[in-house]
Amino acid sequence: MKRLKCTHGFILFSSVILLACMTFLVTGCNNDRPGKVSFIVDATDAVANAQPSQWARDQLKEALEAHGVRSIVYPKLEDAPVNAPCIVVSGSTNKLALALLDKQSLTIPETPEALGLVEGEINGRTVLLTCGHDPRGLVYALLELADRMNYGATPLEALKVPEPVIEKPAVRIRSIYRTFTSEVEDKSWYNDRGFWTNYLTELATQRVNRFSLALGMGYNMPRGVTDSYFFFAYPFLVGVPGYDVYAVGLPEEERDSNLEMLKFISDEAAARDIEFQLALWSHGKDWENSEGANYLIHGLTDENHAAYCRDGLEMILKACPSITGITFRVHYESGIPRGSEDFWEVLFQAFPGAGRPVWIDMHGKHITQGQISTALATGMPVSVSPKYWGEHQGLAYHQADIRYREKGKVKFIEPASGVFLESRTFTRYGYGDLMPEDREWEVLHRIWPGTQRLLLFGDPALAAGYGNVSGFSGSLGVERIDPLAFKGRRGSGYPGGRCAYADKSLEPEWDFQKFLYTYRVWGRLVYNPDTDPDVWQRFLRSKFGKAAKHMEIAMANSSRVLYLITTAHGPSADCKVYWPEIYYNQPIVESDHNTGPVYRDTDMPPVFGNVSPFDPQLFSKMNEFAAALLEGATLAKYSPLEVAQWLEDMAEKSARNLAEAKSLVEDKSDVEFRRFYHDIRIQNGIARFFALKMRAAVLWHLYEGSGDITALNKAIEKYTAARDIWAEMAEEAKAVYVSDISFGELSQLKGHWADRVPAMDSDIANMVKVLEEAREKGIKASNTETVSEAIQIVDTPPHRAIADCQHKPAGLFQAGEPMEIELIAGGKTNKVYLYYRHVNQAVNWQRTNMKRKGENFQAVISGQYTQTRYPMEYYFAIDMGKEGIAIYPGLDENLANLPYYVVRQKR
Repeated sequence: MKRLKCTHGFILFSSVILLACMTFLVTGCNNDRPGKVSFIVDATDAVANAQPSQWARDQLKEALEAHGVRSIVYPKLEDAPVNAPCIVVSGSTNKLALALLDKQSLTIPETPEALGLVEGEINGRTVLLTCGHDPRGLVYALLELADRMNYGATPLEALKVPEPVIEKPAVRIRSIYRTFTSEVEDKSWYNDRGFWTNYLTELATQRVNRFSLALGMGYNMPRGVTDSYFFFAYPFLVGVPGYDVYAVGLPEEERDSNLEMLKFISDEAAARDIEFQLALWSHGKDWENSEGANYLIHGLTDENHAAYCRDGLEMILKACPSITGITFRVHYESGIPRGSEDFWEVLFQAFPGAGRPVWIDMHGKHITQGQISTALATGMPVSVSPKYWGEHQGLAYHQADIRYREKGKVKFIEPASGVFLESRTFTRYGYGDLMPEDREWEVLHRIWPGTQRLLLFGDPALAAGYGNVSGFSGSLGVERIDPLAFKGRRGSGYPGGRCAYADKSLEPEWDFQKFLYTYRVWGRLVYNPDTDPDVWQRFLRSKFGKAAKHMEIAMANSSRVLYLITTAHGPSADCKVYWPEIYYNQPIVESDHNTGPVYRDTDMPPVFGNVSPFDPQLFSKMNEFAAALLEGATLAKYSPLEVAQWLEDMAEKSARNLAEAKSLVEDKSDVEFRRFYHDIRIQNGIARFFALKMRAAVLWHLYEGSGDITALNKAIEKYTAARDIWAEMAEEAKAVYVSDISFGELSQLKGHWADRVPAMDSDIANMVKVLEEAREKGIKASNTETVSEAIQIVDTPPHRAIADCQHKPAGLFQAGEPMEIELIAGGKTNKVYLYYRHVNQAVNWQRTNMKRKGENFQAVISGQYTQTRYPMEYYFAIDMGKEGIAIYPGLDENLANLPYYVVRQKR
């Protein structure tokens, strides 16, 4: 009996253990990890069963498996176990999706790439609806869940959506553009399949929907070519029957392998529902002064050139069916002389033979209507791709105007009609005259890498600004050239890691991994400017723990620095000349010994204070501002002192939060922390340097305009302080980056921050020499009140007048009819000026004095001026007397908004 009791106890105990094991199998070992998850995928749902959707579902399954959670796919909800979390994967019009959405009075926008994550009940069961308007939208929804788990959330946390997430894209195209420019630096990643699968997955996760691979960007034109790998791309990819054309020294096996890799890359992009754009940047067959070139091209003649390119392109398009578009440089730098319309007519004959729609994207400094018409005649979708801020990166808005140097090159324009010009050079600096309302082509804005190439950046406010603005006047969107673009360009490449780290412990396996935060912030906020901050904060929490919030603020502020500098200070639109990230010092003092050949793409004399802003409509030169101070005048522009103050405020806020982050981070030797820490410190040093140098330049021009030696003394003080800040930053950077950070063979494109100090010393020495000569002549302070006040203003935090305004932006306007504009401005408003212009950078801004009626100010833009093909843009300058001039709407506190209004035409 006693023994029987023991048996019963054992059976009871065994039952408890068995029940616990069964529970574990169903729910997992704790409440944060279910044992398995059910996917419900309707076999008739075209969206859910599309190949990219299946790929994304596999990514989510892998994320679950990494947490020890199995997942099983069921065709119907009733087939799934009732005690496992359930994810309905579907298109947004699937019956299950509609039933759940209807219960909550929700709808998914009927917009490509729209998505929904909605928790609810279906047939008494709690489910998570993961849906998309199309496969790409569903890919983004599934990858969002995987990303939550990959960056710290438990499966149950990741699959919990207490508030519905419904998103749609702000712009149609969000592209990343990667360049092959150096055989020694780029062949390794081009041929690395592991690189591509991981890189493209990262882009898809961050909602980049187009990827461009650029070949032939190693040189500006076919001149002085030494590293010619892929420069003229066709013979590196295909052997074209009927032509004896090949790259000398390139084995056929390597050529065929290159094509196989191109097919692999484009297919992997397609698997993730990323459009793949192949950019063929150079078509020149004659290379000037290129005796040292490797892989010379054999067999091209004037007679077979165009036909060979056409047939080669058709072969590539047929061999790589996942290529969705081709980008061409169509001006003379491509190697095709101006006026060679027949070449493009022949080349474009390749597209109908592809058997599918293929985007034709054209980049040109002076693209002609004839070239556009030739592309349109193919029946393919056509876009032109102007540069956003010259060859640089500025604030998020499109510059209100281009530099006066470019304006001076406009030979012919009809302001009333905005005739599309046949021959002009100014379109390399912005959208030019490419934005008429009746255009037959699309416009995609390309951000070049001249401003920043090497250092980490990530500013949510600025990225959201680009998301809000990149659809400007009906544009397709924006394409950003990848970080590290042009590394090793123009034959300057060398082995040892593309990130140029001297501290090799900082080098990632693949270069893109350094910029994971950059891709995340950029991609997600351009897709949706109102993205939940958790998207980037989860990444920071996973890397920095308690220090995450401070690191976010530090990085955001330092990331804004270079964009502001470029906007306000544009000595050259050419990215091989001006590189503010590793700035080649431009002198404040004009001298035969230190001006050099570098900064010639600027106003004369080529000194720092005479440099035009890249947006001269909203920002003033330093000498222009100094002259206004001496006259007691106020400019309706942002001043260099405001820019200097913004830079100093950014650096201070960034440094303060970086110090807090350093005190909180647990492992200060962590690679990710050190990458962030050093790059933030360098950018803060750049901010302080430019802020002080701008103040020094204003003081120098005050001296030039007044002869006041006090201004000169203070200019030397501030310039010396700027130099010391740069030198200190450069010394710290020696332990982080190699001594030759090479993005080209020219002195301003290579070297290190430390190399720039001697030029600063030389310029300061010239300034000191002027001071000594002034003292010898007995020149003293002028004691003039205006001059004294001007000098004092330089040392005083600037004040920008802020007007209490109300304005309802004008609706659609009718071409040829008057356009009425009204502003309510109370307080101390004296006058209000309306600035207005066509959305056409070839024409000048107009100004009119608005008529006052109490607090209302009114103006009418005449029907003669509105008789145009273009949208209209305008803003207000509000004279508030002694308080100054307010710009409305102007830039917000994050410098990330559109500072003017845009009104489209009724069509």
